[in-house]
Amino acid sequence: MSLGLNYKNEKHIFDEAGGSTPYLEYPLLRETGSVRHGFSTRLGGVSEGFYASLNLSFDRGDREECVRENFRRIGEALGIRCEDMVLSRQTHTTNVRIVTEADRGKGITRERDYTDVDGLVTNVPGICLVTSYADCVPLYFVDPVKKVIGLSHSGWRGTVGKIGKKTILLMQEKYGSDPADILAAAGPSVCMDCYEVSEDVIERVKEAFEEAFWPQLFYRKPNGKYQLNLWKANELIFREAGILPEHIAVTNVCTHCNSRILYSHRAAGDKRGNLCAFLALK
Repeated sequence: MSLGLNYKNEKHIFDEAGGSTPYLEYPLLRETGSVRHGFSTRLGGVSEGFYASLNLSFDRGDREECVRENFRRIGEALGIRCEDMVLSRQTHTTNVRIVTEADRGKGITRERDYTDVDGLVTNVPGICLVTSYADCVPLYFVDPVKKVIGLSHSGWRGTVGKIGKKTILLMQEKYGSDPADILAAAGPSVCMDCYEVSEDVIERVKEAFEEAFWPQLFYRKPNGKYQLNLWKANELIFREAGILPEHIAVTNVCTHCNSRILYSHRAAGDKRGNLCAFLALK
């Protein structure tokens, strides 16, 4: 099934999975044979109005029964039960939570007993990590050697705080992962051309990255605003944490450019649903 996505360059690093509830996936991760994963679109659900149609957020005013059916549909497409999902509780922090068997179902079939969690890590087979998006960058991590996975939400705050590196460090410290074994991917999110930010954001970027990288990360416009490249920033963070270049996949799909197919806060403001990233050990 072709979704009609507008790619930012010719090298498509995503495959478009067909079916009545389509999703996007990375060949890099799929070829490990050790995980189920995907990134939702706004297609194939039951929500209506500006939530149409596969809204995956309980917190935006949509009908709860619609969101639950949407999760059931995307779960069925991915081969994952809702009872096995564990949802983040995102507040643009760099906090990463270790997910255990006791967390199974939290955020969807059970109440969450945590907050301020933008990243999740586990080594429990069958548990599906789930994080939420509408322009920020989903970061996937798979260690096929130690059988450990991580999934983190990285907006500009998470990026300057290097949540990707913190996720990798937690995989090392808790499970003994070697960064040289980890596969890392940055998913669909707002591209540099569509992401205008103010000077105070750029000052934080300058603090987080060496000056040699600044020309790749941002440029100043005549109006005094800047365009920021979150894709390149997270690629640099992967490299800084020890991920090998051949183990990195960076998106070429912009949520804002594809707002007919993907929810985008920059395109629609608060009148929208949310997308989700999914990652589970088989």
